[in-house]
Amino acid sequence: MVSLALEQISARYGRRDVLTEASTPPISGGSLTALVGANAAGKSTLFRRIAGQLGGTGAVHLSGATEDDLRYMPQDTAMTAALSVYESIILALKQGAGSWRLLGEELAAVDSVLARFGITHLAERQLAELSGGQRQAVSIAQTLVTRPRVVLMDEPTSALDLYRQYEVLEALRIYAEETGAVILLALHDLNQVMRSCTTTMALSGGKILACGPTLEVLTPDLIRSLYGINSRVERCSQGCPMMIVDGPAASVS
Repeated sequence: MVSLALEQISARYGRRDVLTEASTPPISGGSLTALVGANAAGKSTLFRRIAGQLGGTGAVHLSGATEDDLRYMPQDTAMTAALSVYESIILALKQGAGSWRLLGEELAAVDSVLARFGITHLAERQLAELSGGQRQAVSIAQTLVTRPRVVLMDEPTSALDLYRQYEVLEALRIYAEETGAVILLALHDLNQVMRSCTTTMALSGGKILACGPTLEVLTPDLIRSLYGINSRVERCSQGCPMMIVDGPAASVS
């Protein structure tokens, strides 16, 4: 089983500390893990630090995987290359492979990832013709076509409609179960997190406030600390947990 653990990792831009001694227990693969926090909490910086794009103190520990097994999908999914969707996914598959010769199993991998994320019908479309949501789905497919064991995705559902959000998160959950991969997703919708993610990591001011089972982490007190709102976590008529916002913490008695 793959696992990821952070040991007092820090990062800074110039003289400004952005991450400060962030640590987690081992996060096991096989299910989805959410990274939550307000804007500018340091989520993208944390991803870049884990992916090795930023230096800093501390250590990122991988068990059952190596750095070559890690893929990072940033928040920006701008695509300007004059390629079709199918060609772009082939390019992602062969990046760094040393040979552009395509094997039958590699073409099958491209077809499989297109089908997994419901974008087979876009295969011949040019990247420049796609909507923002379609580009996001293609970027997710590019990230997973090599079947990585550690996946970092920065707001992978931000441009998707409600149906596609559900579809993509369900496909990612199944992928994690099939492969045992660690999949860490930066998400803003806490109801999505409660529905889809087994583990949650909460980040504020560059510090990890909590990391553990989602419903143990996302308490009203923690949500107030992260976002400055008062809320309740209740269960709907079908027993699913959901967050209800009561209002800004300063104005609710």
